[in-house]
Amino acid sequence: MMKHTIITIGRQFGSGGHEVGNRLAERLNIPLYDHNLIRMAAKELRISDEDATKVDEMVLGRFLSAYAAGSVEYRLFVTSDESGKPLTDRVYEQQSAIIKKLAEQGPGIFVGRCADYILGDYSNCINTFIYAYKEDRVRRIMKLYKLDEKKAVDKIKKTDRERRMYYESRTGRDWGSIEANSMMFNVSLLGIDGAVDALEAIYRKWEERDK
Repeated sequence: MMKHTIITIGRQFGSGGHEVGNRLAERLNIPLYDHNLIRMAAKELRISDEDATKVDEMVLGRFLSAYAAGSVEYRLFVTSDESGKPLTDRVYEQQSAIIKKLAEQGPGIFVGRCADYILGDYSNCINTFIYAYKEDRVRRIMKLYKLDEKKAVDKIKKTDRERRMYYESRTGRDWGSIEANSMMFNVSLLGIDGAVDALEAIYRKWEERDK
């Protein structure tokens, strides 16, 4: 039975959830798994990092809604192997297998990619969701991506919609709901450091409990 503690982080776009994960990983000196999972999956599937990145967190609904984007998305979505599964499903399944394997090896922080659902059989998971007020998210995205307010708002809406669609289609749960998460943190109220402080304290308490 797995004794070490795992943290999963779901997050609204622009909430600072990824930064929370980065800072927490540094404090706890444990690995952070996010986009590096894509590269691991690509290696196992023997496909390019670029192709894996393009279909990462993509689902049929998103593909169909963006069909006009061109033939590249169509090729990536419908490309299947001898199993008949599209590349999107194969990347998800490979990432899921990697997440389970990494979780069994030791403590870590997983950002996004339905990790809370994938690791649902593990009792030592702290499943969290990071969110923030809209105005704070808009300001953050404007600064990070050098966008005006309208473009930042549009990017937030699009990314959150895609994350919701991906999560709900894979898990059957409501994205960002309390039913799907152990705890939720409002970074607008706590700040990045406040959320990190809280999660660090919870993590250390869990680790102490299991000694």
